[in-house]
Amino acid sequence: MTVHILHSIRAGFLYNRIPVSAPRPTVNPDLRKLQAYPFEKLRQLMAGVVPDPRSKAIRLHIGEPRHETPVFIKEALVEGLGGLAAYPATSGQPALRQAIAAWMKRRYAVDADPESGILPVNGSREALFSFMQAAIDPSRGETPLVVCPNPFYQIYEGGAYLAGADVRFLNTVRENGFAFDYESLAEEEWRRAQLLIVCSPANPTGKVLDIDDWERLFALSDRYGFAIASDECYSEIYFDEGRPPLGGLQAAARLGRSFDRLVMFSSLSKRSNVPGMRSGFVAGDAAMLKDFLLYRTYHGSAMSPAFQAASVAAWKDEAHVVANRDQYRAKFAAVVPILENALGAAMPDASFYLWLKTPIADTDFARRLAAEQNVHVLPGSFLAREAHGVNPGAGHVRVALVEPLAECVEAAGRIQRFVNSL
Repeated sequence: MTVHILHSIRAGFLYNRIPVSAPRPTVNPDLRKLQAYPFEKLRQLMAGVVPDPRSKAIRLHIGEPRHETPVFIKEALVEGLGGLAAYPATSGQPALRQAIAAWMKRRYAVDADPESGILPVNGSREALFSFMQAAIDPSRGETPLVVCPNPFYQIYEGGAYLAGADVRFLNTVRENGFAFDYESLAEEEWRRAQLLIVCSPANPTGKVLDIDDWERLFALSDRYGFAIASDECYSEIYFDEGRPPLGGLQAAARLGRSFDRLVMFSSLSKRSNVPGMRSGFVAGDAAMLKDFLLYRTYHGSAMSPAFQAASVAAWKDEAHVVANRDQYRAKFAAVVPILENALGAAMPDASFYLWLKTPIADTDFARRLAAEQNVHVLPGSFLAREAHGVNPGAGHVRVALVEPLAECVEAAGRIQRFVNSL
């Protein structure tokens, strides 16, 4: 009798629509610090824009390589499909680590131990984000800081916030050669810094750090004890075959330093035109990589065996990388003269971006250019944050010369006509 009454009461609560309040599941509050990604901001900016359908859209707003993936890489991928029958090791296959170590020796003249100094990752984007989750220690009492350039690749900010850190920006501006404004950070901020991220060649400016830049960065790291993460995913897109960009580990070796508190991130996406493979590596400080490997083991981020096989083939070959650079070199040679007078275009140190100063607000420029000429570029203000009283990306647009040569030239002509009409 009593059991029957209790069941009836429960049924009344469940089925007679008596309101029951339940708390909303909680989420990481740091998610609320994240801004919309630049391409979402661009989508919102372009709402209502209807370009002239008689002109073909030329999309230079996203840094996605469009050159053909080499056939031998595709063949190696197919041949590696047999590896799908087994779980891959998070540390990667020995053959892949050895291929990367051999490439680093050829490219940078540095000796990286394939057993302890190299860790394959699913592209530099994933690795940069997850590295911060493993490297940041939020338990020291004060909120840790991650220092990064401004403008910057947005993953730096998101990774820092979700690791429990705050972000401080080092502005870079065209007028001082895109050098960091080190003096903008106070002593107390440098003291709280746990990680400094640099990007060389830089996105979006194409600036390459030289040995003097690295010497100053190392001096700051020695003084305050923070680690340096060097994002070098554009390192193989350059214009003088005799002067490849200097890498972070390479700079350390030249200065007679160890790799303590220093890691580099590299990727095949731009180098070998395989962005869909999401294949790269992290190299440097063995102690940091050991901890990062532990994190990744639980994170579940081992690279597919088939992609590892294709990556081995890609890292072993340089002919396709030289041919890739030849295509970019031809595009810059054709486009820069067209935009030199209109927008002050100049050759970057490296990368496949042009960073152009606009005669009107960068958002207005991008929106009107899309509407009137059907050419799509990315407002520079979307790639930066207001810091130290200025948004250093404002008044600029980033143009990615990723489309075929003829389309890049056509786009440059349309941009020139648009500027002349203002």
